[in-house]
Amino acid sequence: MLPIEWKISNHPVEYPAALAVMEERVDAILGETAPELTWLLEHPPLYTAGTSAKSADLTTPGRFPVYQTGRGGQYTYHGPGQRVGYVLQHLGQRDRDLRAHVYRLEEWLIRTLAALDVRGERREGRVGIWTTEPDGAEKKIAAIGVRVRRWVAFHGVALNVDPDLSHFTGIVPCGIRAHGVTSLAQLGKNPGMAAVDATLRGEFAGVFRHC
Repeated sequence: MLPIEWKISNHPVEYPAALAVMEERVDAILGETAPELTWLLEHPPLYTAGTSAKSADLTTPGRFPVYQTGRGGQYTYHGPGQRVGYVLQHLGQRDRDLRAHVYRLEEWLIRTLAALDVRGERREGRVGIWTTEPDGAEKKIAAIGVRVRRWVAFHGVALNVDPDLSHFTGIVPCGIRAHGVTSLAQLGKNPGMAAVDATLRGEFAGVFRHC
């Protein structure tokens, strides 16, 4: 395979524009005219609805734009201060294992958080990466949503660096009512977006070897 291309956008990217880029790249990967892509970016404030989204979980309709998306999962918030990582990979040329791909996305986030002095963990029956606060409260710090077309995976992860956490109150994030959300900044660990990007890139190769 060609080396993975890395792209970092330093200004918010509108969701439809990002989706168009991903759709075009998926076709190019399938046609073997472009390499796999890892794209780090932010979006303006918006909600996305995955294939399992329930209308009752959009608690404040009209607050931000809502985009239907073909990725798995339910409602997710994106906005400034959150690092989105779109990971476009040809699983057909790797291990043809979607669960393993999701596991690797989780591992990438866990290792990145560890390098930033935050313990991120998986939770049985809950999608995403979680942290436990000193009082025992469990909160979500990163979301994961993936779509696959002809064994090319796209969409990816969203890590809360320093977003406005009040923006999450317009939805039930990922359909989970019993637990809230948090961020690196909320945990007192905000090194800045550039350092987060460098850490994400530094931890990537140890997880996403050619499978």
